[in-house]
Amino acid sequence: MADNSVSQVIGTVKGPGDTGNQYVFITADTQHIKIGEFVYFQIPNPEESGLLLKILGKVSGCTLVDHLPDRIFADTEINPSAIAALVGFKYDSPEIYEVAVEVVGYFHPVLGFMNPRQPPEPGMKVYLASDAMLGRVLNKKQATEVGSASVGHLLLRDRNAVPIHLDVKELVSTHMAILAGTGSGKSYTAGVLVEELLRPYNRAAVLIFDPHGEYGTLDALRGHPAFRGEDGYQPQVKILQPHEVKIRISSLNYYDVLSLLPEMSDRQQSILSRAFRQLQKRFSGDTRWTVDDLVFAIQEVDRVQDEDGNERQGSSVAALEWKLERLANSSYFDPFEHLAPRDLFAPGQVTVLQMNEIDQEEQQVICAAVLRQANFARMATQKERVDPQDESYLPYPVFILLEEAHRFAPAHEPSRCKAVIRTILSEGRKFGLGVGLITQRPGKLDSDVLSQCMSQFLMRIVNPVDQESLKYGVEAAGRDLLKELPALTKGQVIISGMCVNTPVLCQVRERVTQHGGDTLNAPGLWQDYFKVHRQRERMVQQAPLEGKKQPAKVRGVSID
Repeated sequence: MADNSVSQVIGTVKGPGDTGNQYVFITADTQHIKIGEFVYFQIPNPEESGLLLKILGKVSGCTLVDHLPDRIFADTEINPSAIAALVGFKYDSPEIYEVAVEVVGYFHPVLGFMNPRQPPEPGMKVYLASDAMLGRVLNKKQATEVGSASVGHLLLRDRNAVPIHLDVKELVSTHMAILAGTGSGKSYTAGVLVEELLRPYNRAAVLIFDPHGEYGTLDALRGHPAFRGEDGYQPQVKILQPHEVKIRISSLNYYDVLSLLPEMSDRQQSILSRAFRQLQKRFSGDTRWTVDDLVFAIQEVDRVQDEDGNERQGSSVAALEWKLERLANSSYFDPFEHLAPRDLFAPGQVTVLQMNEIDQEEQQVICAAVLRQANFARMATQKERVDPQDESYLPYPVFILLEEAHRFAPAHEPSRCKAVIRTILSEGRKFGLGVGLITQRPGKLDSDVLSQCMSQFLMRIVNPVDQESLKYGVEAAGRDLLKELPALTKGQVIISGMCVNTPVLCQVRERVTQHGGDTLNAPGLWQDYFKVHRQRERMVQQAPLEGKKQPAKVRGVSID
């Protein structure tokens, strides 16, 4: 791995660390020993004589081992440097540090990082990795390369000195998660990723479930010169308002309908279940059915005999009919209208389902229905079971972002879409269906779901429960970097997993489009309200005076 940039020696190896993959070195360089910084030592290349392998490592800890006497620092009138010079101390930095380094390995252009399992010998020099070296070995892709996503720059270096480019193929096929506390910038980071997915060198097919209506600003992608391709490509944006979200009733299954109805008795659930089975026999294949058809099936299965042997309607039918009126009158579940997969996805298009006015139970059923059909569409198309005229024909990979993912796949609560999310995360890679999960409460997200996201974006998290959940759900980041989570500021993110060669601390770039999830400026809005309100009051008070006849004046005296 040749590197023509100048290498800077920052320390000397002392010996092995606490684990077999760790070593420590001694340094007086206080500028380059930040947690997460990259350093390396060199060993002979066993395959090519005369060449050296650069064994990259990451600083994981730092301990002060020697310094000037504390008495010198206690007196604020004394200059420690002057005292040190008087006693013959000739070094610029009197502090000595012992730095722990986790070995990453040497970079192989085909295989990625390879750990030689060979600790450095005491006395070997430790170098600071150059910007040019890191730009090559950290990123699986380079800028504007097909399948790349430029999300920011390495946090511990100068601005834009080491750009971070992610591998989009790994990002969308092995699934990803954005985990952050409130106000850390998770939705902002998701917006940056969507921008990159819609660049001319990606042209992805993206669907976003937007429970808060934050992603409407992506409409600015349409016609924006930064996203225009040389061949005339321009990204398409489809923002669906809540009243435009329509799911065909016949695409729902028994459990979907059950979750949409008020509390049901065991008998009512049994009748509904039998009615559904009868519907499936009657309406086989792709035949549509309505709520009226379901009611008719309920009437058929719930018949009892009286004492004379005559059949009559059971007592549960009226109650079920009344409860099914809620489904029949829903604004989002329709007998005929439907958001088919071919309506939601297209290469170079992002579709946003805004669900900020929809109840959480209905959100879960909508999400479950869309995910099921997208999963079926990709499998059926891959296996050539549907023709191009079918509404489920999807001849390209798709990517789905779930904002507030803990709502759709909660850890210890039932959810209509948890099962299908698990299925997609475990099997979707084979069929080109990727999922991205975004949440501010990783502790409330199902652990099985989280563990299957192979690329992670971790931002500032201070909640102890959420921090603890990451130790077991996000193994790729490393315990040393997870300790940094509370100290991260807005826009700073730990990126780990399949989309990068090794975990990195990244500063997220500025968005090209406007962010739609900013916190409201409450004091400013209060001030604006009172200004407008007071101005109206004055106008109302002045109106009667202006309409009232003014009294005549004679020699400066009013005459009423």
